[in-house]
Amino acid sequence: MDRHRIYSMSVASVYPHYVAKAERKGRTKAEVDEIIRWLTGHSQATLEDELAKGTSFEDFFAGAPRMNPSRTLITGVVCGVRVEQIEESTMREIRYLDKLIDELAKGKAMEKILRAPGGTHAAAP
Repeated sequence: MDRHRIYSMSVASVYPHYVAKAERKGRTKAEVDEIIRWLTGHSQATLEDELAKGTSFEDFFAGAPRMNPSRTLITGVVCGVRVEQIEESTMREIRYLDKLIDELAKGKAMEKILRAPGGTHAAAP
């Protein structure tokens, strides 16, 4: 199986597109950052450090401090593929992030995006 080129792309090269997509729909960079921090366990400082270093998607997810266990609740279609059926772990993590950004841009409430039980923001255990 050939490695997909997204694995070697830097998160920083795609990040402005995530922010632009959110902002076009009246959402904010802070919300994009919150989603990424929720998914990966990064603090704002470590997220900014990874972006500044030009970390690849593969290394970004492999080195994430604590992938949120609630991410498995993310379902739906991204790029014509059901995220919950993606077998390759790195691609699944990338598509989880894509799906969360899509939900943000579609106006979904942050509590729902972050799969929070009872309507409060879920923290990773």
